[in-house]
Amino acid sequence: MAKVRTKDLIEKFKMELLSGEEGIHRPITTSDLSRPGLEIAGFFDYYPADRIQLLGMTELTFFEKLTSQEKQARMERLCDDQTPAIIIARGLEVPEELMESSERHSVPVMRSNLTTTRLSSHLTNYLESMLAPTTAVHGVLVDIYGVGVLITGQSGVGKSETALELVKRGHRLVADDCVEIRQEDIDTLVGSSPELIEHLLEIRGLGIINVMTLFGTGAIRGHKRISLNINLEIWDSKKQYDRLGIEEDKMKIIDSEITKITLPVRPGRNLAVIIEVAAMNFRLKRMGVNTAQEFTDKLANVINDRDPDQL
Repeated sequence: MAKVRTKDLIEKFKMELLSGEEGIHRPITTSDLSRPGLEIAGFFDYYPADRIQLLGMTELTFFEKLTSQEKQARMERLCDDQTPAIIIARGLEVPEELMESSERHSVPVMRSNLTTTRLSSHLTNYLESMLAPTTAVHGVLVDIYGVGVLITGQSGVGKSETALELVKRGHRLVADDCVEIRQEDIDTLVGSSPELIEHLLEIRGLGIINVMTLFGTGAIRGHKRISLNINLEIWDSKKQYDRLGIEEDKMKIIDSEITKITLPVRPGRNLAVIIEVAAMNFRLKRMGVNTAQEFTDKLANVINDRDPDQL
């Protein structure tokens, strides 16, 4: 199913529908917009018909200089069967030739009072957000000190219980069990909760609790950019875990990669505190302070400075 249709733009930006009402259910498949100045001048060789066509003062002023025959021909070609909509900016008057062609081909013509540049910016931002690639991940997303931490692991490992402890420590829950993720830009992943389970947390033996009702609005967030993945796994005595923090694993989601830390789970470990510290350490690294690397460098200098006979 199409994520965005022309009628969604009319409702979102309070536009005035002038003609082509039969086509308001046309799907919008790209966030790119087109300002068809060359097309109005008669050059249709590379006409991007699948884009929203945005007409401002420049295009319409030039259009008025054309002959009556040219006006009809240009608008006939502009109203393509693939074109989702034609939008007039600045509340300008709509050419009669455009109205007639849009009705014949059922291409919606809308009008907005916003300036062309501002309208273009708003439309692009909205469409990029709505048409961004999406996926869903089994896990919990928590905002810890401004860092979006995606907690993953096998079912029953303690993800929700850890999230509950983090909420009690003042951090904010974004999603539990299922995290919907969209890639809004290169290396920009934004996670949110499905509407059905928003603000809810499932604790085995206790059931489903509403975090906002129990802890207040300050304990939840609608969405958060994901920066760090904490993967919980049952402690394996035969496995060698990282003790210095030099090596950095990555988790790939859609086309982006985020830092991944694997935490072994066993009785006695306070996972909430460890994850809290991991988020703080991650922020520190982004500020250019890498404690593990500094320790390694100091250790290497000590070894190099020692007398070879003592080694």
